[in-house]
Amino acid sequence: MSAIALLTDHHHYFLYSRFVDMRKSFNGLCGIVHNELGKTVSDKDIFVFFNKRCSHVKLLLAEQDGYTLFYRRLHKGRFNVTLTDDNGPVQLNAYELQMVLSGLDWRRSKKTG
Repeated sequence: MSAIALLTDHHHYFLYSRFVDMRKSFNGLCGIVHNELGKTVSDKDIFVFFNKRCSHVKLLLAEQDGYTLFYRRLHKGRFNVTLTDDNGPVQLNAYELQMVLSGLDWRRSKKTG
């Protein structure tokens, strides 16, 4: 992950549970958040989208003066995520998202009871 992006628990992270066409930009991704998730992109929320091959990821966030979109593409390999069409977005914390962006399985960080 880039040194320019700082992921902290100040935000709420939502992993969209379906694949997304990476040609979508600000308006298209905001449309998914609003129309399919029933949410608004607020300054505390970051939405995470993956393409079908899980080789590209986009992070969408709202800031005080506009939207910001981070786009990451792997040279080779895939991100270690499993997306399904059910249950809406999956909420992650900053550590889990950092694991995903590093290619690790974020579900291993979940505590088992």
